Amino acid sequence: MVFYFTCIDPSYVVYMGRDKFENEDLIKYSFPEDVWFHVDGFSSAHVYLRLHTGQTINDIPKEVIEDLSQLTKYNSIQGKKEPQVKVVYTMASNLKKTGDMDTGEVGFFDRKAVRHVVIQKNKEICNRLNKTQVEKQVDFEKEKMQRDKNFREMQKRESKERAKKEKEELERRKKEAEAKSYDSLFSSNNKKKAHSNYNDDFFGDGGDEVEESKDLDDFF
Repeated sequence: MVFYFTCIDPSYVVYMGRDKFENEDLIKYSFPEDVWFHVDGFSSAHVYLRLHTGQTINDIPKEVIEDLSQLTKYNSIQGKKEPQVKVVYTMASNLKKTGDMDTGEVGFFDRKAVRHVVIQKNKEICNRLNKTQVEKQVDFEKEKMQRDKNFREMQKRESKERAKKEKEELERRKKEAEAKSYDSLFSSNNKKKAHSNYNDDFFGDGGDEVEESKDLDDFF
């Protein structure tokens, strides 16, 4: 069973494992867009925030981070008693699990990618979040497989759309190039024609003047 909560921004999915055994499944089947929260230095629940499509860990609103951190602190037996704790969070894809680790225990591939926030207990936030708690039976593996399938289909659609736009752009540029080539040829032909007419007129006038001079010589 998984506990789901509604944070200050209801568009986010927030969930948490019931115990360390369920946390193992969450680690294994978490989505690439999931952010993992945990109290630093104490045992606590593994709390997850699912980012929106295209969103990064840098885009999480401060008030959402505060909600998730308060929820994580509240669900730590020792951390709940402390006046102040440090909550760490990172992308779920940064969690590392090795064979020598205990159930529910994790490490990190990149420690530099782990962020933290220091918080003090906020009863108002905790009460608000706890009122939204819903317990659901979830098939983690099936849910992850469906997510991956949907993601692959989305990538195929986006790839086809990109290919279509690239083809349309190529056709547009080709037509523009042909139009410019035609305009250039048309302009060149007009210039040649104008030059030819100018020469014809010149020599035509000259012929008349010569003929006219000849007539005057005969007269005198």
